[in-house]
Amino acid sequence: MPTGKVKWYDTEKGFGFLATEEGDEVFVHASALPAGLEALKPGSKVEFGIADGKRGPQALSIRVLDAPVSVTKTTRKPADDMAVILEDLIKLLDNVSNSLRRGRYPDDKSSKNIAAMMRKVADDLDA
Repeated sequence: MPTGKVKWYDTEKGFGFLATEEGDEVFVHASALPAGLEALKPGSKVEFGIADGKRGPQALSIRVLDAPVSVTKTTRKPADDMAVILEDLIKLLDNVSNSLRRGRYPDDKSSKNIAAMMRKVADDLDA
C-alpha cells in the first residue's frame, strides 16, 4: 500500500488531499476514513489504497500511521493551573449572574473582558 502525508482536509466539506511519497496528489473523501475518525490532521502520515476516480486518483481505506504532535497540546497549561483558572471564572460568572438577576448587565468594557476570558479558557480546554 502506498504511503503519504495529509496536505489538507476540510471536515465540513468532508474531503481533502494527500501527497504521496512520489509527490502526487490523491483525493480523499470522508468515506475512506477509518471508523471513529472524523478528520485528518495536516502532516499526518497515512497508508492508503488508490483507485482511479472520476477526476484522478482517489484514496481508499486510509490508515493513520502517525499524527503530528499538536503544538497546542504541548503548550497546554497544567491541569492544576486550569482548575484554579476555572474556579476563578466560575466566581466571576456567578457575580455576573447575580447582577443579571437584579436586572443589571455589566458595563460594555466588563462585558468584553468577560467574553474574552471565556473564549481564552474555552480555547485552552479545546486544545
